Amino acid sequence: MQLVYFSSMFCEPCSQTRFVLDQVQKLVPAASVVEHDVALAPELAEAAHVRVTPTVLVRQQDGTEVFRAEGVPTVNQVLVALARTVS
Repeated sequence: MQLVYFSSMFCEPCSQTRFVLDQVQKLVPAASVVEHDVALAPELAEAAHVRVTPTVLVRQQDGTEVFRAEGVPTVNQVLVALARTVS
């Protein structure tokens, strides 16, 4: 289970999203979170079609995207998306 999180340094919603993802990791230790700052990795953001920060992607093991949240997702939204990666 992989969560890919695109953020930017001075983004307040990004800090809120970081808190949500921390909560998700406590509930689902098998979920890995990879964070990319769009200013430091613009090519990754472009390849993932990221238009705003924060953006959270949930991907299956094969890299298939099953969920995308632009803005701050809820813990429940992320948990449901993670459940889709194992079904």
